[in-house]
Amino acid sequence: MSGYDIFAWIVLIILLASAVGVFCIAGWLPGHIAKARGHPWAQAVTVAGWITLICGFAFWPLAFSWAYVDVPAPRKTENV
Repeated sequence: MSGYDIFAWIVLIILLASAVGVFCIAGWLPGHIAKARGHPWAQAVTVAGWITLICGFAFWPLAFSWAYVDVPAPRKTENV
């Protein structure tokens, strides 16, 4: 093996490791944000982040935005 072949393998391994790292961070991020913000359905956001990422990435932005949605407080009704 020449020096270029070794360099090519090193670059390939770094690219694969980077791709796996980005994939893991993207799956972890919506759930982490939801937990940090005290979202009442943080576990569901976590599952949605991983499932949508594994199943094609199409709905991952929806899970990501769901992590930022604040759930409104229940309305208090007045007895008149």
